[in-house]
Amino acid sequence: MSFRERRRAERFNFELPLTIRWTKGSEHREAHTVTQDMSSGGMYFFLPEGIPEGTAVEVEMTLPTQITLGAPTRVRCQGRIHRCELKAGDTSGMAAAVEKYEFLAGTEDAA
Repeated sequence: MSFRERRRAERFNFELPLTIRWTKGSEHREAHTVTQDMSSGGMYFFLPEGIPEGTAVEVEMTLPTQITLGAPTRVRCQGRIHRCELKAGDTSGMAAAVEKYEFLAGTEDAA
């Protein structure tokens, strides 16, 4: 039986610092982590607390020169948690799909 790749975009194994923001009920939450991998359409990361599938998230990161081929660039992404998997040690692995993004002024790290 052969494996068939279903991803639409190539994934890159970059560990980029992220700031994740979401709402849980009436509470605004924020967490800091790093990507395990990312593509133009999404990213995979780990948090101690799982975020339910379908939850809207805002992600801020600084893309390094290896990606931009220029100056580091701050980006804010809007998206949703596509998958949340409980991993060993009560850590949750999450795939977030990017629905839209905007470039932010300045090059200082956001995360």
